Amino acid sequence: MSRSALSACIFDAYGTLFDVYAVAARAEALAPGHGADLARVWRAKQIEYTWLASLMTSPGYARPDFAAVTAMALDYAIAALVLPIEADARASLAREYERLAPYADARATLERLAPRPRWILSNGTRAMLDPLVTGARLGDVLDGVISVDDAGVYKPSPRVYALAVDRLRLAPEAIAFVSANAWDAAGAQAFGFTAIWINRAEAPVERHAPPPAYTVGSLAEVADIVTSR
Repeated sequence: MSRSALSACIFDAYGTLFDVYAVAARAEALAPGHGADLARVWRAKQIEYTWLASLMTSPGYARPDFAAVTAMALDYAIAALVLPIEADARASLAREYERLAPYADARATLERLAPRPRWILSNGTRAMLDPLVTGARLGDVLDGVISVDDAGVYKPSPRVYALAVDRLRLAPEAIAFVSANAWDAAGAQAFGFTAIWINRAEAPVERHAPPPAYTVGSLAEVADIVTSR
């Protein structure tokens, strides 16, 4: 493997810097005994809908943005689990995506990576991501946020990853792309990034694409890799 320098770092947001399963606490308050299951089904269907929306986009089907996808996936999860959560409570739960907790090692990792550019590249809309970054007080350790809306398609489309190359004006291999989503890391590696997969669940590597350049267990290990290159 090449040991060339990694000049910038791009981070996925949901599940990587921010804990998507933090919504389970609010879900549990609304549906006692079902919070964890609701968070799990919601997240799985949310990701599935982004893939389907990308494939289906056509003159007859407009790609819904991530806020709409998130709401639709929540509706599905509530129906699948047959939970009595009314419309106002659903809307309140969907807004939890604007208040997700960052992982405990997120800030320290971003600080260690300075002065390299540190950006978010996410499926989320700017209207979702900006308050998330502000609320987590990470704005001072990030250089910017890029939404897939600028490409009109969701990850793992190469058009999304190209947004970062165009913004940073760097070769893909000089960019460390960090994601805790295995399919996202696979897509980034296939695009040409130096992908770092945060495998917190110790899951098997995906089989449909080249493996990520690195597999780690935490954000802190990302900084170890990047600063050693």
